[in-house]
Amino acid sequence: MNKNWLRTALCATTMLCAGMVQADEGKLTVQLNKFEPTEGGGCRAFFLFRNQTDNSFEGFEMSLAILDGNGVIDRLLSIDAAPLPVSRTVLKLFEIPEISCDNISEILLHDLPVCKPQNAEPIDCFPILALDSKTSATLAQ
Repeated sequence: MNKNWLRTALCATTMLCAGMVQADEGKLTVQLNKFEPTEGGGCRAFFLFRNQTDNSFEGFEMSLAILDGNGVIDRLLSIDAAPLPVSRTVLKLFEIPEISCDNISEILLHDLPVCKPQNAEPIDCFPILALDSKTSATLAQ
């Protein structure tokens, strides 16, 4: 086997892998990290926001559809997660009233009514989002 060919192939693979690592950077990750029951039968949702973009966000609102254990939309919930500083991870807690944590099968991010970087015009944040869930419920868009 030609050593130059092998060297070129390894270099191309390394560059491809480096490109994939860079592709993960620049994302705004929204992670549904934990559920906790509240008094009165509701559910407290813990969200982590990891801002790996080059922008701090002074406005970031999410419109969520909460689906019950049967996959039926139980309610819509709007949450304001701003501010989201650049290169930081921020914890936000949100109350979901009148539905138990065990009865939430999915949380659907169906709209971002506000996504405004600091000192800039609003942008479409869907392309920079990465969603994740460590709970029994899926976080999807």
